[in-house]
Amino acid sequence: MKGGKLFLFGVSGILVVGVAIGLIAGISHKKSSNNGDDDVLSSTSKAVASVCSPTDYKRACVDSLSSVANNKSATPKDFFKAALEVAIQEVKAALNNSGTIGKSANDTIQKMGVEDCKDLLQFAVDELQASFSTVGDSELHTINDREAELKNWLSAVISYQQTCLDGITQPDLKKAMSNNLLNATQLTDNALAIVSTLSQILSAFNISVNLNPTSRRLLDTTEVDKDGFPAWFSAADRKLLASNNNGQLTPNAVVAKDGSGHYKTIAAALAAYPKNNKGRYVIYVKAGVYDEYITVTKDQVNVFMYGDGPRKTMVTGSKSNTGGYTTLKTASFSAIGTGFIAKAMGFQNTAGPEGHQAVALRSQSDMSAFYNCRIDGYQDSLYAQTHRQFYRNCVISGTVDFIFGDSAAIIQNSLIIARKPMDNQQNTVTAQGRTNSRETTGLVIQNCRIVPEEKLYPVRFQIPTYLGRPWKMYSRTVIMESTLADFIQPAGWMPWAGTFALDTLYYAEYANRGPGAKTDKRVKWKGYKVITNRNEALQFTAGPFIQGNQWLRFTGAPYILGLKN
Repeated sequence: MKGGKLFLFGVSGILVVGVAIGLIAGISHKKSSNNGDDDVLSSTSKAVASVCSPTDYKRACVDSLSSVANNKSATPKDFFKAALEVAIQEVKAALNNSGTIGKSANDTIQKMGVEDCKDLLQFAVDELQASFSTVGDSELHTINDREAELKNWLSAVISYQQTCLDGITQPDLKKAMSNNLLNATQLTDNALAIVSTLSQILSAFNISVNLNPTSRRLLDTTEVDKDGFPAWFSAADRKLLASNNNGQLTPNAVVAKDGSGHYKTIAAALAAYPKNNKGRYVIYVKAGVYDEYITVTKDQVNVFMYGDGPRKTMVTGSKSNTGGYTTLKTASFSAIGTGFIAKAMGFQNTAGPEGHQAVALRSQSDMSAFYNCRIDGYQDSLYAQTHRQFYRNCVISGTVDFIFGDSAAIIQNSLIIARKPMDNQQNTVTAQGRTNSRETTGLVIQNCRIVPEEKLYPVRFQIPTYLGRPWKMYSRTVIMESTLADFIQPAGWMPWAGTFALDTLYYAEYANRGPGAKTDKRVKWKGYKVITNRNEALQFTAGPFIQGNQWLRFTGAPYILGLKN
């Protein structure tokens, strides 16, 4: 994952990303050859052609629908289920083959990368199966009501597959794993293309659709009751949302290093999470520095964890890439289970700039929220990996690509601090990782302040700091209504390597202020723009971008759904 990137003056990561660019070039070539393969649609049924028309890999799409192609009574639902079912089979096959491929790993970190692949591909299978179940459970005329949810899951599946490849740097092993994933990635790409054009496909089948879907059911667990709360909410959950005072809560578990709570470690409190738990599981972590590596697992959903303050309750670790860990495994704290909420806590990685990739907080938790938290590190501090995420009133610090990942994340009303990097390094605030133009992912920084730390301040004009650079082909980052200090480079953004992604990225600024917000000397890339249309900016606000109007009120955090002004 951004493996081995040192980011030196004059080098700009060119040597490091050579292998990745070669892989992308290969995929791009394959895409272009498939794009010209429209004749495959002329030799199939009208129904299959309608479903496969928007896809990039049309032959793979037609083949995947062979089980229903001759069924004249098949509906779009049947075709989509077939497309998902074949994608599930291919990801499972790639998962099963990973162990054999991993036998050629030549060092510990490569073996760790293969193990990461196994975990990531299992997440991919789970989310494809969730998509399959959702389509199966939906009425035909309302299937597009679930479009946002399906796009969210399929975008995550694409991210998992890419993250698997990013974690392997041994060339022959990377090539083998890439070939292993080829069918899976193509079929997932096709599934996302199909769901992205569901309305048109349904119309082609003469099925009337709801053109203003509400996506009321974000999850099976979020049906609302007469009071507007999720049906699974307990009395304690309602009390949580009615109060801003943590002291009034009765937590399920209290963690205290001095033995004054139920548990001395956060890990022990999470281990006590009840099987088949219904409702919020509340953990209060008393003041202290907790030197432990924490993972809120997939099965640990709706965990609310709060501390005594982001400088008082700290989770810390020091794993790093130079210390022999993949980026994924460096995280001091990882949130996976859906609906994770953290409040008044700190997360840090103390590996220092010489550790290179060293994550403080990693989140792949859907509908996760972090309120009044600190995330401190140097390179890769915050790994906003997948799904929908929200950060409010937080402090995030680092140097190189210190906010990165492929989630749909909004950071609001927060302080973003660029730190002093190693000699010969430059600062980049963001490195967003969208690899497919249809993914619903991107990073939005709204109503924040981007400033230098005290140690950087005296040399802030000698050490360049940029708003971001494109880690992947369709990298998407929007900075709006924020204050940018004077140390932001006039160009604003920097390339990853040469002209890579400069035409395909989407980088935008809207209504920013401060001496670093001047746009007259910004980059002239095709993919960069200064937004002047308010309606264009609105699409990147918390309401539409992460469907925040449907879930943020259940987090207890303050939020702005639209623009501040």
